[in-house]
Amino acid sequence: MNLKTNLITTPLLAAALLFSVNAMANTHWPDLPVGIKSGVSAQVGDKVFVGLGSAGSDFYMLDIESLDKGWQKQASFIGPARSGATASVVDGDIYIFGGSGKESSSDPAPILFDTIYRYNVSANSWSQANSTTPVGLLGAASYSPDNKQVIFFGGYNKGYFDTYLSDIMATDKKTQPDAWQKIVDDYMGMKPLDYKWNQQVLSFKPETGEWSELGLSPYIPNCGSALVADGANAMLISGEIKPGLRTAEVKQYQFGQPQPWTSLHSLPALEPSNIQEGVAGAYAGKSNGAIIVAGGANFHGAKTAFEKGSMFAHNGFGKAYNPEMYVKVDGLWSQVNDLPEGLAYGASFATDKGVLIAGGETADRSASKKVYLLAWNGTSVDITD
Repeated sequence: MNLKTNLITTPLLAAALLFSVNAMANTHWPDLPVGIKSGVSAQVGDKVFVGLGSAGSDFYMLDIESLDKGWQKQASFIGPARSGATASVVDGDIYIFGGSGKESSSDPAPILFDTIYRYNVSANSWSQANSTTPVGLLGAASYSPDNKQVIFFGGYNKGYFDTYLSDIMATDKKTQPDAWQKIVDDYMGMKPLDYKWNQQVLSFKPETGEWSELGLSPYIPNCGSALVADGANAMLISGEIKPGLRTAEVKQYQFGQPQPWTSLHSLPALEPSNIQEGVAGAYAGKSNGAIIVAGGANFHGAKTAFEKGSMFAHNGFGKAYNPEMYVKVDGLWSQVNDLPEGLAYGASFATDKGVLIAGGETADRSASKKVYLLAWNGTSVDITD
């Protein structure tokens, strides 16, 4: 009887498994309706959101359980358009902090915004919070460890960056080339700590609008890091330590611990150069027990120039948009297969199928519409579009 049952069910089981595998392989992840780079992204349950940046005030949602509906346009952002803001979710709502842009289109230069906006997911509506950021948060990484507050790492110095943008926009490069170049050289030639980027770990509680300091980071302030949250903890991967210069450092922040920081293995050196420049604006997430880091931008040669004493380390080097991917398994990094193209400054989301990445900036500086699923299979990363 058991033999007969096995003979009947085994083919059925095999067929079911084959159907499941084929269904996974045939899953089509809809591309964005418009290219989006340097925007914001957030995830609330099975719904993922992306917008702003190169998309202006546009904001889109994809229900990963209803892919056939594609990306659905949501209520437009009500504040001035901005790039490089950071977003996190608390109690089912999305909060957007900082970024860079113009208060009015007639303004001579962009500024770093200190405003905060809330997107009510259930009502599909925006409002401005009755609070402002205590520091510039352009390029900051953020997450919520407890669904009550948002934790921030890094962020450009508002005073320094606003002054630089104002000076460079007020100086005509053609008629005042020496003056224009001096502004650039003076700003880009500073030492990393001279930029006074945010080194405090900051906390914001939307319920009260209150900010607090949780302690100084022991690392050089970092912007453009990839962040992978694991419950109350966060892994911060690479990023820049000054304009044009990246770091390969990887560290972990353990929320609520008296000694919260742990240094982890850095991203591995690339072959055949044996150099790892580090990347800013990379995609990252977890898949099948592995951490995946993909893409990101840097300047090939900046690390060597900096080590030789050049503070304007990326001077003369073109910006590179990288296709490389790395995985961290059992505490160790390895380089694996590449993305279909070099990408940076897009969105990353966690799904039960893998890391969903959306949009970003390509090598020709255009904004990508592409959406890919990255899934670790034990030896390489499967890429589904």
